[in-house]
Amino acid sequence: MPRSIVHLDLDTFFVSVERLQNSALIGKPVIIGRNGDRGVVASCSYEARKFGVHSAMPSRMAKQLCSEAIWVLGDMDSYSKYSRMVTDILQDRAPLVEKASIDEHYLDITGMDKYFGCVKWTSELRQTIIRETGLPISFGLSENKTVSKIATGQAKPNGQLNVDYGNEKPFLAPLPSKKIPMLGPKTHKILSNMGLSLIGTIQQMPVELMQGALGENGVTIWNNANGIDSSLVLPYHEQKSMSSEQTFENDTIDMQFLRKKIISMIDSLAFDLRKDGRLTGCITLKIRYSNFDTHTMQKRIPYTSSDKYLITTALELFKKLYSRRMLIRLIGMKFSNLVSGSYQINLFDDDAKDLNLNRAMDSIRNRFGKEFITKAALM
Repeated sequence: MPRSIVHLDLDTFFVSVERLQNSALIGKPVIIGRNGDRGVVASCSYEARKFGVHSAMPSRMAKQLCSEAIWVLGDMDSYSKYSRMVTDILQDRAPLVEKASIDEHYLDITGMDKYFGCVKWTSELRQTIIRETGLPISFGLSENKTVSKIATGQAKPNGQLNVDYGNEKPFLAPLPSKKIPMLGPKTHKILSNMGLSLIGTIQQMPVELMQGALGENGVTIWNNANGIDSSLVLPYHEQKSMSSEQTFENDTIDMQFLRKKIISMIDSLAFDLRKDGRLTGCITLKIRYSNFDTHTMQKRIPYTSSDKYLITTALELFKKLYSRRMLIRLIGMKFSNLVSGSYQINLFDDDAKDLNLNRAMDSIRNRFGKEFITKAALM
């Protein structure tokens, strides 16, 4: 039986949230990010995109392209709040929900045609989200995740598109190959050099030729171009987590030592987050005293993978939790409420120097190992 997979994407999410709180921004070119020589664009409105502005662009360049843009620093607390609001609506109504990022969700509604009609049901769900949150949202509906995601892109802004089973290849054929999800600029350049600028041209290529040129990634691209994708919608669980804890050889009350341990744990976990392409929405600190009493404290936070933000939050939690002035034998850190997402979500918190430094360190660690380079504060 063919599946029915929905992809939902909140349109220019950060900008839309800001416009809910300030209607004067509606219809204006808006840029979310730090308006300074070292700032970076986190997001922008369609009006700003017409001038060539895009996310991850240096603020200096964005100002040259769109001098009349209205700059907003950004508020991750608000964005996370509205993201969770949408997730709650979906989980209340849909049988299977995957939170793919802060502004994207997949639904598996296979079998609902027997009762409602998948297009009608999803259309009504979209209107419910718009009505209850005030946010514009688009969706694509098809037999698999890849085609649905591409369909959402074609439906924007604030629209919907259904690709009937069996029509995947005709729908994809006239679209540019850069529409294929997860296709990086280097791979797109290789495809262009091969004369594969349209998805339809890739469809006509022998899969063996694609594999010879791009390895297993070539097979994946060929499958996606032909509308083939068997990946499942994975249920979203708040309990997804990653953690680290350390029992000390000697119980201690050395604040400098403990601070370094916390920074080291966060630094390592935040790297793992970015490596896996995930963000955390909750941080938990655990302390075990020398008498084995164990205490924890957690804090809901804006979705992030920024070690700078996470270290600050963890140290604040430690300051609140550690009140007994007793020797400590163990410290643990846990990130939970994990979702997929990229580091660029933190662009309005960090400046270009912070971002470039983290990317350089991540690149070195990915190549040589996590312990190859560390922060000066941990030396």
